[in-house]
Amino acid sequence: MYPLLFRTVLSRMDPESAHHAAMAVIRVLGVPPFSWAARVLTRPAPELATSVLGLRFESPFGVAAGFDKDVKGAAGLFALGFGHVEVGTLTAIPQPGNPRPRLFRLIPDRAVINRMGFNNHGAEAAAARLRRLRRRSRRAVLGVNIGKSRVVDVAEATADYVRSASLLAPLADYLVVNVSSPNTPGLRGLQAVETLRPLLQAVRDAAGATPLLVKIAPDLADDEVEAVAQLAVELGLAGLIATNTTISREGLATDPATVVAAGVGGLSGAPLRARSLEVLRLVRAAVPADFCVVSVGGVETAADVQERLDAGATLVQGYTAFLYRGPLWARQINRGLAKRS
Repeated sequence: MYPLLFRTVLSRMDPESAHHAAMAVIRVLGVPPFSWAARVLTRPAPELATSVLGLRFESPFGVAAGFDKDVKGAAGLFALGFGHVEVGTLTAIPQPGNPRPRLFRLIPDRAVINRMGFNNHGAEAAAARLRRLRRRSRRAVLGVNIGKSRVVDVAEATADYVRSASLLAPLADYLVVNVSSPNTPGLRGLQAVETLRPLLQAVRDAAGATPLLVKIAPDLADDEVEAVAQLAVELGLAGLIATNTTISREGLATDPATVVAAGVGGLSGAPLRARSLEVLRLVRAAVPADFCVVSVGGVETAADVQERLDAGATLVQGYTAFLYRGPLWARQINRGLAKRS
């Protein structure tokens, strides 16, 4: 049913407008009694539960940052069967993001290009929603992804991240430092170890007891991936997320003119699968066995998720395939994983 809806209706809509329409439905699904009915259909099998970061995840499969930027759909996403929801990216200062259009489908590649630019209502507004959400007796594990405010100079980035961490870490099950989006000028330069070290130290101290992870780009060279992974271990971080979107456009099946027309931004979806898996293996080889490694990028099926788990991922996240698979995507993944277990 959903493939027909996508072909005939959703694929003809502006992608961002389609996303907002989907989020409106997801928000309704987060409200009882709709959430209760949805969970009956989507609840992960008990054998899929996993414990990491001092937390219990009902499934190792969750939603990557970027889908629920403002903590508005987390309850509905839990109702749809996701084991965790990583909200954000959130910034200390509210910002509208880049001008529209800023989200583009590459349907032949089952991919998306985005240059959203961390559009969100800011950390303080998100904190209020997180407080309400945490009062629920049943909810997903909540990750909170924070980034640099666009108006803040890169030289002042640490203080900006610390401000967000101070507001949000007490309300997060885990906190993520995003230094890998291609859509905020200068942000990816923070992944250099000499720059990243003081930033992570400051955010770690601000986060207190909340598990802290760092999210990296797939476009780092292999030795840079290994260096960041080793730094994360050295600083006592709880984990690392690999990977964010890519600026590469290699090997796409979509008409080159369409790709050029979409312009700059991060590419996500199926074309990222091979590199994301490579980075996962590099990270896993560089960190201890009990270090949490979250794999994201090009994940679409239960077989894809199982491949990441077999390669050493502790948890797996997805986002782009939601557009192509529809609202029962997490249910499909969880049922496929249960059959493989």
